[in-house]
Amino acid sequence: MSAIGVVSSCSSLRPGVWLLKSGMQKMSSSGLHTAARCAAKDYYEVLVLGGGAGGIAMSARMKRKVGAGNVAVVEPSKTHYYQPMWTLVGGGAKQLAASARPTGSVMPKGVEWIKSRVTALDPDKNCVWLENDIKVSYKYLIIALGISLHYEKIKGLPEGFDHPKIGSNYSVHTVEKTWKAIQDFKEGNAIFTFPNTPVKCAGAPQKIMYLSDAYWRKTGKRSKANIMFNTSLGAIFAVKKYADALLEVIKERNIAVNYKRNLVEVRADRQEAVFENLDKPGETEVHQYGMLHVTPPMGPPAVLINSPVSDATGWVDVDKETLQHKKYPNVFGIGDCTNLPTSKTAAAVAAQSGVLDKTISLVMKNQLPAKKYDGYTSCPLVTGYNKVILAEFDYNAQPLETFPIDQSKERVTMYHMKADMMPLLYWNALLKGYWGGPAPFRKLMHLGLK
Repeated sequence: MSAIGVVSSCSSLRPGVWLLKSGMQKMSSSGLHTAARCAAKDYYEVLVLGGGAGGIAMSARMKRKVGAGNVAVVEPSKTHYYQPMWTLVGGGAKQLAASARPTGSVMPKGVEWIKSRVTALDPDKNCVWLENDIKVSYKYLIIALGISLHYEKIKGLPEGFDHPKIGSNYSVHTVEKTWKAIQDFKEGNAIFTFPNTPVKCAGAPQKIMYLSDAYWRKTGKRSKANIMFNTSLGAIFAVKKYADALLEVIKERNIAVNYKRNLVEVRADRQEAVFENLDKPGETEVHQYGMLHVTPPMGPPAVLINSPVSDATGWVDVDKETLQHKKYPNVFGIGDCTNLPTSKTAAAVAAQSGVLDKTISLVMKNQLPAKKYDGYTSCPLVTGYNKVILAEFDYNAQPLETFPIDQSKERVTMYHMKADMMPLLYWNALLKGYWGGPAPFRKLMHLGLK
């Protein structure tokens, strides 16, 4: 996620954390929502599918527009996770428990929590179907179903995670295995992968690599490690400014990068990883590993595949500037489940939530949407236990930075923003519908420089 204020040093950051925490506690004192049931009603003015970052943020915003009793969120999970923290959990810098809260505690008070799964969408009849053939109708629908992980598309997984030396920061079930594998590493190839599919937080597969490098240097094991980043992509990062900076880090730390390599099989009993060479289809290569971090293939949730609301590949088909559905004007999408041509991050969700709020407000008044989403997203690229390169960019892969500094440089202050300030902002502002990205702050920052 993006920055919220100017931070010039570690010492100046710490007081800011506590000031933010104190202020946000006042905003979050409205009590907990504890209801969890199948639909109490068969019709809601606003129905939200998904209780992740986008779904909760939008339900909070919609509550203020139409009243809590007229908003419902469909979400089966009992626990809500702040997933950006899992990079630090896998690197041993945070505890998994710190990333988790009961779903009922983040659900806006009074908003109906329908604890069920969506099984079908029927936008032509303004309704969805839930488990047990429950039908719920709506006036406006917000789809925030996230993205699905597909470890099973790699031969040998997920059962391979029962073996040592392998982990993945992308699942609550495997993120702690990453830290165990890093600690237990003795020697040999340490391999980090990036799949041949869209992924959420595209920087995360290499963030854990840099943390591993830092840990092994600290513990005297680095000389015994051959660190390899095997990526299906043809570049280290999509934005040249940050890619150039990362390549300098990679060179300095003697990390090998193999492009166009896609993990297709894990033989965990033999500690072997099999990669397809995407430049030579059908050709594979096998690497022995002493540690393996897997980023799984990902895709749209099953309920969206071949759905009327989705494009040919299964992503919710929305206008990239307004987030309104291209065919159904009372349907909207936000976050990882959409076909917006930008990175899938929590920072993108924050910026999208502000735009979508204004879009829906105008649609409710029978007016055309005016606010335009520019594709803003952010990726705090963790390059060590106290270093971050803060990447912020737009649809055109051009930097769209908040601070009047060179954000391609590794900075301690940006690490503490990632580790300490952003979780507070997530729990106490984004999920409560008060944070719509850094655009207003960015304008103030740059006006102040003129």
